[in-house]
Amino acid sequence: MLIDPVAEKTNLGEDFSQQVNHVFVFLEIFALEGGIQSYVKDIFRAYSGLGAGYQADVFLLRDSPNCSNPFECDHLKFHYFKNQSPQIGRITMAGALLKYLLQKRPQRVFCGHIKLAALIQTLCQPLGIPYTILTYGKEVWEALPKRERRALAAANDIWTISRYSRDQACAANGIDPHKVKMLPCAIDGDRFTPGAKLPELVTKYGLTDAKVIMTVARLWSGDIYKGVDVTIRALPKILQVFPEVKYLVIGRGDDQPRLAQLAQDLGVSDRVIFAGFVPTEELIAHYRLADAYIMPSQEGFGIVYLEAMACGIPVLSGDNDGSADPLQDGKVGWQVPHRNPEAVAAACIEILQGEDQRCDGQWLREQAIANFGQAALQQQLLSLLD
Repeated sequence: MLIDPVAEKTNLGEDFSQQVNHVFVFLEIFALEGGIQSYVKDIFRAYSGLGAGYQADVFLLRDSPNCSNPFECDHLKFHYFKNQSPQIGRITMAGALLKYLLQKRPQRVFCGHIKLAALIQTLCQPLGIPYTILTYGKEVWEALPKRERRALAAANDIWTISRYSRDQACAANGIDPHKVKMLPCAIDGDRFTPGAKLPELVTKYGLTDAKVIMTVARLWSGDIYKGVDVTIRALPKILQVFPEVKYLVIGRGDDQPRLAQLAQDLGVSDRVIFAGFVPTEELIAHYRLADAYIMPSQEGFGIVYLEAMACGIPVLSGDNDGSADPLQDGKVGWQVPHRNPEAVAAACIEILQGEDQRCDGQWLREQAIANFGQAALQQQLLSLLD
């Protein structure tokens, strides 16, 4: 067996005598930032609060022990396998995980990505150890290679973030829907809070006396489904009713020139502000600039809708995707056909008129936190583990 010097730092041999309930195996959590990584961190946060009866070891294929990890605690121990050679890293992790499973016989293994599913099946099935596969969105919405489909079929259960993701994955890969359990994304209500518009940001973006609609999204040509172009096309009709509207777009990517040209062609370029990349720590202040959060998208879930609602901002989403869950099937927000500028314009005008209960910021915040706050996630996780 090839020995990875990083893997040696896991000290696996030192504490196999200590009882452990669960094992989590992920590609990476700390080396990248993204929706999957944020979701997994929420799971760690919830798991670490379950109490001493729940112990887990976490195997991370592409993270290193030098990463900043705030979740290391008595309930969660992390093992890192990053290697300059991805193949060696994978072989080393597989060997360490097999040794662990043979000696510890954990109650269940949680496979954190479909790309690891075949490995987890290969190790767990002969040992009779149950395993669960965590899925998120588009990575399982199309037909998978045979090995990964077999691993899904053999899993004891599958967790996913929304009904839409469940339905897409089941249809594409012949999965029994009853095998899929819901563990939705969560919102940190202590971080995302309502507040006044910061004068310096109002000045920076030229938003004085403006009604602001906002989108936070990647502006990559492969992510046109986010609907920024649809919202730009809706602007002329919105401006007929609210001429003071400005559209603040937060994000970056290679599709921005096309979007800017579209705004110019429609005569609304002076109404669209491309803010570029905004660091996570500054994002809350930017949400507070908005009078409406508009993203007629096709999401696996759409954590941004919860972030906006927790800040007291009314939201608009597409009507055929995972956003139906955070929007509670339209109870707390507007759902419209995601490629229909006329529908987006009509809903935007309703939101800016502010007469609907779904515009009540305090009520929105209460709904978001009650159903998708950290406490709700912890309770759902506990019910799944039990």
